[in-house]
Amino acid sequence: MAATSEAAPHTGDSVAAAEALEALAAVVSRETDDREELASSLPQGDHDTPLARAVAADARKRIALTGRVFPKPPTTRVLTVANQKGGVGKTTTTVNVAAGLAQAGLTVLVIDIDPQGNASTALGIDHHAEVPSIYDVLVEGTPLADVVQECPDIAGLWCAPATIDLAGAEIELVSLVARETRLQKAIAAYLEQGSAAGRPAPDYVLIDCPPSLGLLTVNAFVAAQEVLIPIQCEYYALEGLSQLLKNIELIRNHLNPTLHVSTILLTMYDGRTRLSAQVADEVRTHFPEQVLRNTVPRSVRISEAPSHGQTVMTYDPNSSGALSYLGAAAELADRGAATTADHQTASAQN
Repeated sequence: MAATSEAAPHTGDSVAAAEALEALAAVVSRETDDREELASSLPQGDHDTPLARAVAADARKRIALTGRVFPKPPTTRVLTVANQKGGVGKTTTTVNVAAGLAQAGLTVLVIDIDPQGNASTALGIDHHAEVPSIYDVLVEGTPLADVVQECPDIAGLWCAPATIDLAGAEIELVSLVARETRLQKAIAAYLEQGSAAGRPAPDYVLIDCPPSLGLLTVNAFVAAQEVLIPIQCEYYALEGLSQLLKNIELIRNHLNPTLHVSTILLTMYDGRTRLSAQVADEVRTHFPEQVLRNTVPRSVRISEAPSHGQTVMTYDPNSSGALSYLGAAAELADRGAATTADHQTASAQN
């Protein structure tokens, strides 16, 4: 009888907890339904009113995404943001997708391995010559945790900055042992040390690459499991993409068999031009699973934000550029969660 009387409160607690979880799920479901209903009620516009159509599309994105919490991946996702062609929006994509993920409740680490240090600038991170940087990690073997800084504007967003010293790292790495795997080992050690110290692992690590295929970019490819490719909606971008895919295949065959292109984001999209539509259609035809639905338009606000030491997510969160990057970040997070669910279902069936 004593055992029964002791077990009863625990049973009651379990029932109460289950009821609370059901109530919470109902609230979340109702909130999602309300968002979808409100977004779908907005007018679509037509081809005769392109401005109204664009305003309505931005309003729908704002309703669907603002305040939403993105799903966490089960393990840290490491993505290299790469394209050998310059000026396609690699750095802009890296910092704004990272900011979007962090604003939605995830923890993100940006690793800047471009000697220009533009990602560090956009995140408001100090990166003058005397600052400990990713150069010290790659060449001197400094622990990654010693160079990471927190972004002043967005909680949960961290950055390992690049300094001008990184410009000479290509030459210095040539003579070092295991030169292609130094970043991979540094990230692995950072995650292990954080776990041992009770520090939560970042949900995402995004690596911003220089526009070349030197040892810095090779290190990024070896360190990552996934590649995110920003593609400018112009013809030259398609030529650069084919060469990039060949180089990724070389890395897979010789250094990192798990590397794959998981995400392609169309940037600088101009819906008024036939060229942008043609490039977008061609990329989607060849890579239907990888291309995100969201495209990033040409935007003055996106270009202005770095001059203020900010991402467009904090500089003008209601602009079309910010909403597009927030939508891209949501797709990235949702696809990761969906892939995990598929793997778990397949494992259960086997």
